[in-house]
Amino acid sequence: MNRLSRSLAALALASLVLSGVTAQAKEKKPKHKKSQDLSANPLANVNSKQPDKELFDKAMIALKKGRFDVARLDLQTMLNTYPDSEYRMRAKLAVGDSWFKEGGTAALTQAESEYKDFITFFPNAPEAAEAQMKVGDIYYQQMEKPDRDYNNAQDAEKEYRTMINMFPDSPLIPRAKQKLRDVQEVLAERETQIGLYYESRENFTAAIARLETVVDTYPLYSKSDQALLAIGDAYAGQAHAVLIAPNIKGAVRERLHSLFEEKAATAYARVVTRYPMAPHVEDARDRLVAMNRAVPEPSDAAVAENDAEQKSMRPIRFTDNFIGIIKRGPTVVEAAHVGEPSLEDPKRTLAPDVTKQNQALFVSAMNEGKPAAPAAVSPTGPNEPPRSDQPSNVPLAPPDGGGTGVGVSIVNAPNGNAGSTPTGNDPVPAGTPGDPNNALVKPVGPNNTVLPPVDKPAEAPDQVNDIKSGTAQTQTQADAARKKSKADLNEESSSKKKKKKGLGKLNPF
Repeated sequence: MNRLSRSLAALALASLVLSGVTAQAKEKKPKHKKSQDLSANPLANVNSKQPDKELFDKAMIALKKGRFDVARLDLQTMLNTYPDSEYRMRAKLAVGDSWFKEGGTAALTQAESEYKDFITFFPNAPEAAEAQMKVGDIYYQQMEKPDRDYNNAQDAEKEYRTMINMFPDSPLIPRAKQKLRDVQEVLAERETQIGLYYESRENFTAAIARLETVVDTYPLYSKSDQALLAIGDAYAGQAHAVLIAPNIKGAVRERLHSLFEEKAATAYARVVTRYPMAPHVEDARDRLVAMNRAVPEPSDAAVAENDAEQKSMRPIRFTDNFIGIIKRGPTVVEAAHVGEPSLEDPKRTLAPDVTKQNQALFVSAMNEGKPAAPAAVSPTGPNEPPRSDQPSNVPLAPPDGGGTGVGVSIVNAPNGNAGSTPTGNDPVPAGTPGDPNNALVKPVGPNNTVLPPVDKPAEAPDQVNDIKSGTAQTQTQADAARKKSKADLNEESSSKKKKKKGLGKLNPF
């Protein structure tokens, strides 16, 4: 027992010694205060205790923790209470960030409104480019796949273009350009799918319109070579349709076929010269050889440019396809990462425009080999000599109403007296300076140009049984005939003069 009690006492003493050493080690040395108060200067950016800074920091902490309502409340309180604060610009931008991070259609719409208000109030601030970039990102996050609604993709393209044009010196320009390439990849993919569908249905006009819009608007599209190849195939399909079309003359058929094949060869050659490193360039070469056309050689600059574009594109992998099935947005891994994206849309190619081009080709094929139509000629003037290839106008009458009466004006001889030319229907005396015998143009017709008097039309002959006016006796007899009774109808009726009327038709006598 004594040994056990001694051991317990030794252990207790050792534990007390160790606890005292640990407590002494935990004690901290007091800090020495500095001679100046750091909270007195709000611009020192070190331990600032100004109320606007306190509210801003509190809002930022709440924003990082996902408490967006609290963050917006603190930021709005700071903006309303301290309108002249140095943090008002960052606070205004942070309000939009809170809506942007919250997500959802309604929150993103509110975030867009806040960002655009910030650009309106602070257009020259460096943060304005960031706000415009966030507006593009709002639509970028809501983009659908190429075969779905494309309105968000169009809005994203417009906002990114606005950001690049408004803030060309911003450090966010490279990121904005890459986002724009991704958006244009989606839009180009949509147009290409529609064009290929039309081509599969042999609607070559609509297919050409869609595919030409792709190659003209989005040159950095990863499948531009395929789009150009499809354009050539569509023109080749039209050439084949001309060969089998009925009711077309042989010469016209051959000319139309050659014109459409020329357009197809132009599209194939463009694949070789613009995208020499693309996957479908060999297909374009084979088609040109099959058409007995020369295969062009691309320039070194085109080879280097397209090689850089192809190397910047990453092919789609199995994981990309699997993720594309799950996620909502499109897969843009194939988009190029080099080159300048198009900042302005050229005029779209429409199907009616392609139809008009085809009609012009048909007209040119119909008119080839025919003589050109004569140019429209204008008639000669009244005082100009007549020409054999142009009609002449009717000579104008003199302003005073005179003339020869036969539609020809007399032109005096060079030695004649212009003032002695007779006017109207007066006869011209012989031997005078204005004698028609001395005129360059003689009148055609008789010398006596006096018009005959106008004949009065003959009176119409009197009609039978018509009453002649002018005598009162005739009028009286007519009145008496109306007043006769029905008994006297037999006396008045006569088969030679007038048919019987009424009851008289029943009397055989």
